Amino acid sequence: MTSVPPVDQSLRDAAEGGIPSALADLGRLVRIPGIAWPAFDQEQLQRSAREVAKLAEGTGVFDEVRILTAQIPGTDEHGQPAILATRAARNGRPTVMLYAHHDVQPPGDEALWETPPFEPTVRDGRLYGRGAADDKAGVMAHIASLRALREVAGDDLDLGIVLFIEGEEEFGSRSFGQFLSDNADAMRSDVIVVADSGNWDSETPAVTVSLRGNAKFHLTVRTLEHASHSGMFGGAVPDAMLATIKLLSTLWTDTGAVAVEGLTVREAETPEYSEATLREEAGLPDGVQPIGEGTILSRIWNKPSITVTGIDFTSVAAASNTLSPEVTVVVSARVAPGQDAREAYAAIERHLRAHAPFGAELSFSDIDLGDGFLVDTSGWAVAEARAAMRDGYRKDAVDLGVGGSIPFIADLVRQFPGAQILVTGVEDPHARAHSPNESLHLETFRNAVRSETLLLGRLNARDA
Repeated sequence: MTSVPPVDQSLRDAAEGGIPSALADLGRLVRIPGIAWPAFDQEQLQRSAREVAKLAEGTGVFDEVRILTAQIPGTDEHGQPAILATRAARNGRPTVMLYAHHDVQPPGDEALWETPPFEPTVRDGRLYGRGAADDKAGVMAHIASLRALREVAGDDLDLGIVLFIEGEEEFGSRSFGQFLSDNADAMRSDVIVVADSGNWDSETPAVTVSLRGNAKFHLTVRTLEHASHSGMFGGAVPDAMLATIKLLSTLWTDTGAVAVEGLTVREAETPEYSEATLREEAGLPDGVQPIGEGTILSRIWNKPSITVTGIDFTSVAAASNTLSPEVTVVVSARVAPGQDAREAYAAIERHLRAHAPFGAELSFSDIDLGDGFLVDTSGWAVAEARAAMRDGYRKDAVDLGVGGSIPFIADLVRQFPGAQILVTGVEDPHARAHSPNESLHLETFRNAVRSETLLLGRLNARDA
């Protein structure tokens, strides 16, 4: 049996011992409905920032803890409050940046929650609540690891540490790039750990090595100068809904694969992943077939997708016999890793303009673009992270592609080109981030804290 180095064992013990208090603190954070959307009470987001800052100060690690905002480029507005805590490296040690975000998604329809979204509830080994997984668990994984590191290292803590807890990730990270620019000297790091992704399953850790980009926009389809009677003119006059349905249908093939010329595909092998697993993890009923072509994970990790996520139209309750003059939809595209998001958006816009039926007038607005990311897995930091995960979870880490997007990583790469970026997380496939009944698997959290504590302890012993 392989012996465990004494320092590693001390780090593990400290991490384990801190789990109860970390979960108690996580519960307190979940109770704060810190949502960055202007329609929600912004004092709650300020309260959330203050609580995270207090937790950072309580670690005893940092030279300085501040709550800061940055201006949103092109506006007179400032973004939402972020926490920036810093500790200078000593004795030639590297500096690591630990990223997470404290803002959360809106709860949506509370009737779909089995327990109140902002009342943390434990059942069947999971902690339920909005933000319990995404990403207040990421915040607390960092805090718990820092507490354990401080306990073990004491005065021998030489690792440089930057704790950056963002306050607007769910609202588009609008001031992210400016925040990095404003605080570049304080935030410069050798390694950046982004704790906002997931794992292969509740027992198997993962290093995220690819992320899709995003291209989101509003499309307005107009066919009439004003609404008209559907009985008087229906059959001769195209209404906007008819045009919108026909236009949107051209975005996909009969299999549901994207049919837009100019959107690329990344060629890369994917692990085995069954349709039965997809059905279980996504909630796909037996009678509904998966869409797309190729292996299931290639469709999610390496190919583009297009989803209509919103529509402005007459409600069912207010429907009348009227030809609608215009319809606005929200189109959310995921872009294959390696393709520029601007290029992908241009391809989609060209496609829609070329396929507009009946001469319908199209307009595009609220365009939001973010590039995907491919991790350089050749650096020493990735090797250290994999080893720490193996020892923390007691299972080898899987290289994971993610169908979602974290566009701000491109900003980190631009601002800190020499940094090695590690994308990790505490979620498992059943976390339901952004959905009703979001939850955190408690054993996954325990393993994640143990792994990050080991990683930080080993970095503390490493020369820069």
